[in-house]
Amino acid sequence: MTKRARVVLSTCVIFLAITLTGCPPRKSIADIMRDPSRYVNEEVTIAGRVTRSFGALGRGIFEVDDGTGRMWVLSEQYGVPGQGAKVAVTGRVIQGITFAGQNFATVLRETRRRT
Repeated sequence: MTKRARVVLSTCVIFLAITLTGCPPRKSIADIMRDPSRYVNEEVTIAGRVTRSFGALGRGIFEVDDGTGRMWVLSEQYGVPGQGAKVAVTGRVIQGITFAGQNFATVLRETRRRT
């Protein structure tokens, strides 16, 4: 292997290591809902389809179904995706919030989103 190839390979390995260590683990919604207190204030990622969404002025709440369960996601800066959209959402698990006059037991407070 040439010196240039080793440098390129080393750079790629370092980049991947840095990128992957910065990603919170993807969890199934069923795992989170089975024991929500275990995940409170932990950053996790969920992915699935949006089944319901309500929002206005860049804020809102939407429900994600990953095939194992459903979970509400509180969006305070990204707006809400439309029904049927595929999303991957990273955020912190919180409990006992009220939004638009409705109570939600376990919610993911969004910090990042991929569509």
